[in-house]
Amino acid sequence: MSVRALWNDVVLAESADTVVVEGNHYFPAESINREYFTASDTHSVCPWKGTASYYTVTVDGRQNPDAAWFYPEPKSAAEQIRDRVAFWRGVDVVEN
Repeated sequence: MSVRALWNDVVLAESADTVVVEGNHYFPAESINREYFTASDTHSVCPWKGTASYYTVTVDGRQNPDAAWFYPEPKSAAEQIRDRVAFWRGVDVVEN
């Protein structure tokens, strides 16, 4: 099964190797199309996963601030999402 992350009819990421945590597919970092991502200054903290960092997604000049997140240094309980990226804020994640 392959999973795609889509926004504004553009594939942001695609992989058959996602990890699902709390209902979110975490894509391998190498599966994202980097041209659409810019680092954000936003961070949030999850008690069991650690501190998340965010990307703003830009497609055809339209921005979706903080639409993707990742844990650069996840806590040991969330080690399976190291080097992986998840999506929200209108990004469609579709299983094929």
